[in-house]
Amino acid sequence: MNRIAKYAMAALLGFGLAQGVLVQSVLAQDAARPDPAAMRAEREARNRLPNTPGDGPYPATIEIDDSLPGHVIYRPADLAPFGGGGLPVVIWGNGACADDGTAHRFHLAQIASYGYLVVAAGHWRSGPGATEGPFVQEMPADGTLPPPATTAEDVLEGLDWAIAQDRDPASRLHGRVDTGKVAVAGHSCGGLQAITLAADPRIDTVLVHNSGIYNNQNSPIRGLMVFKDMLNNFHQPVIYILGGPEDIAYPNGTDDYARLTRVPAMLANLPVGHGGTFGEPMGGAVAHVAVDWLEWQLRGDEVAARTFTGENCRLCTGTDWTLERKGW
Repeated sequence: MNRIAKYAMAALLGFGLAQGVLVQSVLAQDAARPDPAAMRAEREARNRLPNTPGDGPYPATIEIDDSLPGHVIYRPADLAPFGGGGLPVVIWGNGACADDGTAHRFHLAQIASYGYLVVAAGHWRSGPGATEGPFVQEMPADGTLPPPATTAEDVLEGLDWAIAQDRDPASRLHGRVDTGKVAVAGHSCGGLQAITLAADPRIDTVLVHNSGIYNNQNSPIRGLMVFKDMLNNFHQPVIYILGGPEDIAYPNGTDDYARLTRVPAMLANLPVGHGGTFGEPMGGAVAHVAVDWLEWQLRGDEVAARTFTGENCRLCTGTDWTLERKGW
């Protein structure tokens, strides 16, 4: 399998493999294709891990809402502190563009525990409390890649819903959502969805995890049209968070960053590969960096900003992270 095909596979699978997503690969030349039985066992083991509330000041809960089918919501369990519009919004696209809004549950609950309303596209398919069976993505017999199970429009529905809930006197979120502070984020294929949505004027910052637009300008995922000129749609600060040179998305993500000239941008690398630290309790190191970025960009927190700013920033010295910055 050539590098482009491998990256296409990775963008389709995203973190789904680490979650145990079952994929029937018909690419006979792919000697390292995943074993369904091993993936099923890994999924079952991971699903036994409890949901984590995050380590922020507002322990998070996971829920679904009949008014937003096909999505999973992460928020502080106690909404009392957020009267007057205290909850910024984060909308999320899953690795593999999978129909599993709980595939990154540790990472997203960690963000929510710092006082954010996080909405992920996809059903509740992973972990304790799952309301649907596991996401299964079968490869077409002709060797092509199937269309994403969720779309950028599905991700954007999370923002439209949050705004409507803030305005609805009958909603528990009424008057608690800060609709003027919005981020879009996503992993792998979900990162491409985040790039697609960056043009929306309501979005204040973008986080692209283990992703980047295909360097050959041709998306091999059926129905997913992403091109390098879409980088011109950024009108807000953006951070690319990659998994180092072993991350299959590294060439595309670093090329995206090199092309960005119109907005402040950062490129953070932690050599953990394409799966990031999403499977670790509280989302691991990547979740902590994501929280600091959101606290800085959406709340203006200068303490959080020190993770990224200054010669001796927290990611600049004494860690396995490397950081590039421009346009600030």
